[in-house]
Amino acid sequence: MPKILLVEDNEASADALARRLERRNFSVVIAPDGHQAVSLARSTQPDLVIMDLGLPGIDGWDATAIIKADVDTRHIPIIVLSAHAMPNDRHQALAAGGDDFDTKPVQFERLLEKIEMLLTTRGVSASASDI
Repeated sequence: MPKILLVEDNEASADALARRLERRNFSVVIAPDGHQAVSLARSTQPDLVIMDLGLPGIDGWDATAIIKADVDTRHIPIIVLSAHAMPNDRHQALAAGGDDFDTKPVQFERLLEKIEMLLTTRGVSASASDI
């Protein structure tokens, strides 16, 4: 069962997305801020991170950059989520080390496709039949 670290400071949004992912056979760990995201990425070694940008403390851009700069976590793919629909947000998220970018509100099926593509690239089983 692939493990996803979901970084989201809105508790209701995090719970709703986590439940949907768990119904698709993912194990989900939730971090409500950038500090915990970095710590949990190191300690739980998830197969993938879904990173919100607007976080208290360390924001999603910085948390992404820290995770990608660490030799122990740089291999973990990160999908950056943003409520901002500015054209430069995608570029900034990828420049910080994100592997993919998506906007909020989350379009769940599109997010699943991105998760599957990134996990398959890493050799983690997440075929359409699994998710």
